[in-house]
Amino acid sequence: MRLVMTEPVERMERPYARRWWALLVLCLSLLIIVMANTALTVAAPDMTRDLGLSSADLQWVIDGYTVPYAALMLLLGAIGDKYSRRGALVLGLVVFGAGAVFGYLADSAATVIAARAVMGVGAALIMPATLSLLAATFPRGERAKAITLWTATAGLAIAAGPVVAGALLRDHGWSSTFLINVPIAAVALVAALVLVPPSKAGHHDRIDYVGGALSVIWTGALVYMIIQGPHFGWGAKAVGAAVVAGAGLVAFVLWELRHPRPILDVRRFTARRFAGSNLAVALFFLAVFGAFYYLTQHLQFVLGYDALETGVRMLPLAGAVFVGSALTGWLTPRVGMKWTVSAGMVGGTVALALLTRVDAHSGYGDFVAPLIILGLAIGLALSPCTDAIMGAFPESELGVGGAVNDTSLELGGSLGIAILGSLLATSYGDHLADATAGSRLPSGALDTAQDSVGAGYAVAQGIGEKAHQAAARAQQATDPQQAAQLKQQAGDLAAGARQMADAVGSAFSDAVAHTSLVGAVILGVGTVLVAVLLPRREAAGTPTPAGDAGDEDLADSAAR
Repeated sequence: MRLVMTEPVERMERPYARRWWALLVLCLSLLIIVMANTALTVAAPDMTRDLGLSSADLQWVIDGYTVPYAALMLLLGAIGDKYSRRGALVLGLVVFGAGAVFGYLADSAATVIAARAVMGVGAALIMPATLSLLAATFPRGERAKAITLWTATAGLAIAAGPVVAGALLRDHGWSSTFLINVPIAAVALVAALVLVPPSKAGHHDRIDYVGGALSVIWTGALVYMIIQGPHFGWGAKAVGAAVVAGAGLVAFVLWELRHPRPILDVRRFTARRFAGSNLAVALFFLAVFGAFYYLTQHLQFVLGYDALETGVRMLPLAGAVFVGSALTGWLTPRVGMKWTVSAGMVGGTVALALLTRVDAHSGYGDFVAPLIILGLAIGLALSPCTDAIMGAFPESELGVGGAVNDTSLELGGSLGIAILGSLLATSYGDHLADATAGSRLPSGALDTAQDSVGAGYAVAQGIGEKAHQAAARAQQATDPQQAAQLKQQAGDLAAGARQMADAVGSAFSDAVAHTSLVGAVILGVGTVLVAVLLPRREAAGTPTPAGDAGDEDLADSAAR
């Protein structure tokens, strides 16, 4: 047996014997690119302190990964289809690993952002390659089960990132959260060469590079606008990005409608099953990423858990994703995709609705039920949608299909963090101003505290330190009157510190409840839209819809 797998999967007369081992490699590759984002949420406070990051710097450290990741997936998926899907995976792992090493060595905001951007390029190669290789390697009858495991891995990664990062941060600096990706990427790279068979499209048509470039422009500009506008204001940069995104999207659609072999046949979005599945993925990750963004902050700052403790307390979400995924495999063939996906989206709406009950007195127990329900909802809804999206593409365009699914996911996640994150910040600032009204807090201190929940507790800590200093001076004072005044001052400052800390916790808890309500409304309305769009009886995993879609596309292409 050869060490490196060289026989293309398209030439195999029977299903590839080691396809489940190959799936393990694909899931491992998926794991690190999702963990790269979720791990950063718990490493951000240490990074901010060590590098002196501003709020704008931190935002771009997070989103420097997102922009190239979302913008490049469609073009790189098409290139992988034509030349080599496994080659795209291997190259992506190399680029991702190199970016991780760069991030480990970074010593400034600019270098960390650049490292994250390199990792985003690697992720844009890896993500569509994992789905396209999965679809090419597994026969249609097993594909739904394989996609279910792929989706469950994504859910595991959402919770595993904070656990791994938290364990590392107990004994190492924030840079270790970058370095952990390197050995995993190396193992995945070697295993890909040994266990994953080569695959590429059967046709040799030229790639629609103009359409690919337009997709990069409009997607990148849209993601940039989503990040820039809500967080930094709707100035010239955000408005300019919105104009570029709109013009680029129109140009992209018009070009693809006229091109004989488009990089993405936009007519697919007129199919209810395809459009509904993409909408469900985008809306779901809007809710999931938005909720994850503020739940981790609440656990760390308000409830006082460290990074590892926060990660461990997110594990019910991961376990529930696996249970939900298992239920999907049983439910979808029996009741159809429409009802399974709708049930999942209703569950997500309920989970967000439960978070509206969060207040200053809420403990971790109040978050367990929403986390479990949200995990079950992810498992129920996403596997059938991903299977439906991939099934809409012929074998020659599996990389493009994976890119479409992943772009919907990433756009939804970016919107979730931008919309719900911006709403959270505004609500927190307003509630904090109300809670501290009449407290004689200096305006500069209030402005600082309103910047974020972390800044609010830092202000409270600063007041507490002044109280300790006053108490120390009181002990050293020789004049009894001066000592009494200093003790009184220390007492007042200590009381002010406690009041400030209580106000910050209360304001952030109220902001979480308010933001969750808006998220529940968005997802609830989206649930109705998706339920209307999805056909009544088309079960994901059945060969007819996907096979017909692929065959019709091939026939259309041949006719043109």
